Amino acid sequence: MLLEYIKSLRDSPKGYRLATTFFFFVSGFGYSSWASRIPAIKTQLHLTEAEFGAILFAFPIGLMLTMPFTGRMLNLFSSRYCMLIGAILFNVVLALPGFAAYVWQLVIILLIFGGSRNVMNLSMNAHSLEVQRLYSKSIITTFHAIWSLAGFAGAGLGYVMVTQNIDPSQHLLGVSVAMLAVTACFYPMTLVCEPSREKRKFFSIPDKDLVKFAIICFVSMACENTMYDWSGIYFQNVLHAPQKMTTAAFVFFMTAVTLGRFCGDHIVMRYGVKKMLFYSAVMISVGFLICFLLPFIVSTILGFVLIGVGVSCTVPLVFSIAGKSKGLSSGSALTSISTIGYLGFLIVPPMVGFISEALSMKWAFLVMALLGGLMIFMVNKISEEN
Repeated sequence: MLLEYIKSLRDSPKGYRLATTFFFFVSGFGYSSWASRIPAIKTQLHLTEAEFGAILFAFPIGLMLTMPFTGRMLNLFSSRYCMLIGAILFNVVLALPGFAAYVWQLVIILLIFGGSRNVMNLSMNAHSLEVQRLYSKSIITTFHAIWSLAGFAGAGLGYVMVTQNIDPSQHLLGVSVAMLAVTACFYPMTLVCEPSREKRKFFSIPDKDLVKFAIICFVSMACENTMYDWSGIYFQNVLHAPQKMTTAAFVFFMTAVTLGRFCGDHIVMRYGVKKMLFYSAVMISVGFLICFLLPFIVSTILGFVLIGVGVSCTVPLVFSIAGKSKGLSSGSALTSISTIGYLGFLIVPPMVGFISEALSMKWAFLVMALLGGLMIFMVNKISEEN
C-alpha cells in the first residue's frame, strides 16, 4: 500500500519533495551514527583525548578542502547527480572508521569523510532549492527538520548498539548498507534539473550582495557548533549540575532546533524571511545573555532553548535567499556563503575554549551574545523584499 502510494508520486512536486527529504534523512542518520561511536573508536585505537581531538580535526579539513571542488561540480553537473555521488561516497566511507587499525588510516578516512559530507550537504541544499521553486509556499526548513529528526534516530540506534556491545565496525557497516539502499530507492524520484554551466573562479568568496548573508551564516553556524561542543561543559563547570542534567541540557537544545525547523516554514509564510531572521538573531543573543546573567539550571535551559530556536532556521533561510541570486547560480551562491559560514563553525568554538581558559565560560557566552548582536545588525541590511 505504502509502496504504491510512493510510486504514484513519481514525476510530481510531492514526489520530488519526498525524495529530497530522504536524502536529508540519509545525511542526518549517517552522521549521528558515526558521532555515536566516536568514544568506542577512540578506545579501540588507545588514544588520549588530546590525540583523538587532533585526529578529529581531519574531518573539517577535508570538508574545507573540497569546498571549491564542490562548487565546480555543481556548475558542471546537475545538483541531482552531485547529490547521488555525495550520498554514495558518504555512505561508503561511513562504513570504514570502525575498521581502522592504525591512526593514519583513521586520519585518511576522516579526510575523505569530511569531503564527502561537504559534497552531499551542498548538493542536497542546492537541490532542495530547485524543489522549492515548484512550490508557492516555503518548504525549505522542513528538509532541515528531517535532518535533525534523523540525527535523533541515528543517536538512538547508536545508544542501543553501545548498550548491546555491538562493535562499531558492524554497526556502521549496517547503517552504511541501509542508507545506500534508501539512496538507491529514492534517487530515481528526484527532480531532473540542468546544471548552470556558469563560468566562475575555482575559489571564490561572496560578492558584496551576498556578504551580509555569509556573515549571518557565519554567526549562526558558530553559535550552533558552540552549543554542540560546550553546552554540556557549561552545565558542568559553571552550574556544577549533576551528570543527568548535563545530558538533558543538550537534549533541550536539540529538541528546540528540531521543533523550530518543523515550524519554520509556517512562520516564514506568515511573517516573511527577514522578520524570521531578525527574531532568530534576537533569540540567539538573548539566549546567550540569559546564560551569562542568570547562571542557574532553569534559566540556562531557557537560554539554550532560545538559542536552539534561533539557530534552527537561519542557515536554510539564508540558503533560500542566496539561491535567488541573479548574479550567481544557486550552487555557486551556496558554495561562496558556506565557505564563510563553515569558518564560523570551525574557528569560533575553539575560541570559546581560549576565552573560558583566560576568563571564564560565562564571559565566553557573553561574547557569543555580542555575535548575535552582529547578526541582528546584518539582518537589518537585508532588503524588505526578502
